[in-house]
Amino acid sequence: MKTVSKPTTSETLPGGKFKLADDLVLTRVGYGAMQLAGPHVFGPPADHDGALAVLREIVRLGINHIDTSDFYGPHITNQLIREALHPYPEQLRIVTKVGALRDADGNWPKALAPDQLRQAVHDNLVNLGRDALDVVNLRVGGLDTPEPGSIAEPFSVLAEMQQEGLIKHLGVSTVTAEQVAEAQSIAPIVCVQNFYNIANRQDDSLIDSLAEQGIAYVPYFPLGGFSPLQSNTLSSVAARLDTTSIAVALAWLLQRSPNILLIPGTSSVEHLRENVAGAGLQLSEEVIRTSGVGPKNNE
Repeated sequence: MKTVSKPTTSETLPGGKFKLADDLVLTRVGYGAMQLAGPHVFGPPADHDGALAVLREIVRLGINHIDTSDFYGPHITNQLIREALHPYPEQLRIVTKVGALRDADGNWPKALAPDQLRQAVHDNLVNLGRDALDVVNLRVGGLDTPEPGSIAEPFSVLAEMQQEGLIKHLGVSTVTAEQVAEAQSIAPIVCVQNFYNIANRQDDSLIDSLAEQGIAYVPYFPLGGFSPLQSNTLSSVAARLDTTSIAVALAWLLQRSPNILLIPGTSSVEHLRENVAGAGLQLSEEVIRTSGVGPKNNE
């Protein structure tokens, strides 16, 4: 398959880097900051200093891609990122998302009205300590499934804020291929963030289409939604390779397509290092062919 952008080599991180735009070259192994907040992504972490240590280790490892949102906590993860890393290293890029809120019960109600989106962008700017946000994803679907319908109105709000200089690049999250195309008719996008992993490959065609356009695909829940049989298969492959199921799942995603970027999250420095090492696992063609975990459209 012809791709517009290919990963570069990296001496320290698996998968190298992927160029989303001239000023946006991200390590394919990134970090998702959601787990830095308290239980159920609500309130402060039990170990404040430990959360800061994780963020500083991210930079030390050479990761330049942090995924976050101001509704994590709410506000907590962005405030931790600012406390740990501001003034930010020149190469660091922070990707955030808008389109939801946290209510008093810890739920995630949608927040797609124009005034809510504008407030969310400004909250991210304040809590991260930025004059402009590197990337803002518009999250429009359910917990892990897109919902049909037009996204033109909320996406246009972010496109306007991009024109105002408050956002550098735009992306979309939990969307269909049709919604991706609709967003692109309004303004360029650099990434799509959807639910995808070894067991949930409904986006195979979308990933290939985005790869041809040089657009990044960022899967969340790399180990989510597995059936017992699928979990057993993954565990069996991990046992054959003397590694962990998480390592196999992350490595498979990196090998699935050059435009896939990983954002595994953790609140532990040790677990962070394990995730990075695990993503570097090389799955042979024989393992992919015989394990039942290979991409359906590439078999």
